[in-house]
Amino acid sequence: MIAQLHNNQLKKGLNMAALSEDMKTFIENNLAWIATISKDGELDLGPKMSMFVLDDNHLAYHERTAGQHFKNLQDGSQLVVAVANLAEKKGYRFRGTVTLHTDDAIYEEQVRVAEEKGTKKPAAVPVMEITEIQDLTSGANAGKTIAKD
Repeated sequence: MIAQLHNNQLKKGLNMAALSEDMKTFIENNLAWIATISKDGELDLGPKMSMFVLDDNHLAYHERTAGQHFKNLQDGSQLVVAVANLAEKKGYRFRGTVTLHTDDAIYEEQVRVAEEKGTKKPAAVPVMEITEIQDLTSGANAGKTIAKD
């Protein structure tokens, strides 16, 4: 399904922001934090230990608590993901739009992953289509956009 979405985007002439191999490894080895916003404009920030790279253009995680972030996403909030490593003074910020998966192949595969890991079954699997990547590495380029659709 994601591949089909990606192919449809390419046919429309859109150039999606893509993750490098370095970014994928960095996400895999560091804690991700997400931010959403409510309909009333209240920001919410929290860690997501289940964040993973779905493909070159999408990040996803297991929404286990179905709390405020989930409600905000249901209400149409965009998603911001930040991943940083203090010792390396390096990080990335990813922005994008989200599709909530609750009853399809993506969801079912992640339910199997949760069962294998012995973690709680996700209420949903939010998948973010990355539209912007920013560098959070300490120095002159901190906060600068690396890629944007």
